[in-house]
Amino acid sequence: MATESNACCCKHIQKHDAAFKDEKTIESAYYAAIEKLNKCQSSPEEIQKIRDSGKLLNENTVAEFEAYLEKIGYKVEDLNKLNIIHVTGTKGKGSTCAFVNSILQQVDSPNKKLKIGLFTSPHLIEACERIRINGEPISKELFTKYFNEVYDRLTSDTPPLKKVTPDTHNIPVYFRFVNLMAVHVFLSEGVDVAIMEVGVGGQYDSTNAVRKPVVCGIASLGIDHQAILGSTIESIAWHKAGIIKDNIPAITVPQENTAMDVIRS
Repeated sequence: MATESNACCCKHIQKHDAAFKDEKTIESAYYAAIEKLNKCQSSPEEIQKIRDSGKLLNENTVAEFEAYLEKIGYKVEDLNKLNIIHVTGTKGKGSTCAFVNSILQQVDSPNKKLKIGLFTSPHLIEACERIRINGEPISKELFTKYFNEVYDRLTSDTPPLKKVTPDTHNIPVYFRFVNLMAVHVFLSEGVDVAIMEVGVGGQYDSTNAVRKPVVCGIASLGIDHQAILGSTIESIAWHKAGIIKDNIPAITVPQENTAMDVIRS
């Protein structure tokens, strides 16, 4: 009896040790991916160069994002498969995305429960919080898997990256990389709808590569990111309204009259 008990105990310990090793391996791989991702942040020298140029927004961001999509094996039209709900604003865009996500999770479908993707920024603790499915951040294991797939495709020699300008980097900067990764995750995981929060502005944001979102939303506008979007509510409204597409429903909360005039135009 004692021998059998000892054998069972040993097997239990071995399984526990194996699970612990697997967990450590996943953690190690995840933080190796995060280390690579962190290197995508613009250096102080690059930021100063942009400031000196007088143009803090890259007007080629959307075209470059489309080139990155092609590099990792997608067409810009593939974004339309995600049934994207595109949200911008100065205050409340993140909350709006969270509310929409919560509402959609309550939808009763006769065939199946909706699978909902959510892309927001910034994260609070872990980068994987930026990409969620059905309200939950993707696991560190999944984050690592999809990060490496995107990274390997971007650093591959084939197909060559279409350089939109001579300054187009082979690897996109941090936000655009995670945006690219979110698209890859959502398409690979087969989400039924994707809620995408704009990073900054809208017109020149990488999330604006989508040509046929199902709806666009503008949360409350205010004076923010003045060095990038301008110092007037009209200028800021112009950038935010840049996500609006022809023949696509667009919704806004009440705005100042001057901002509403820009949005309507």
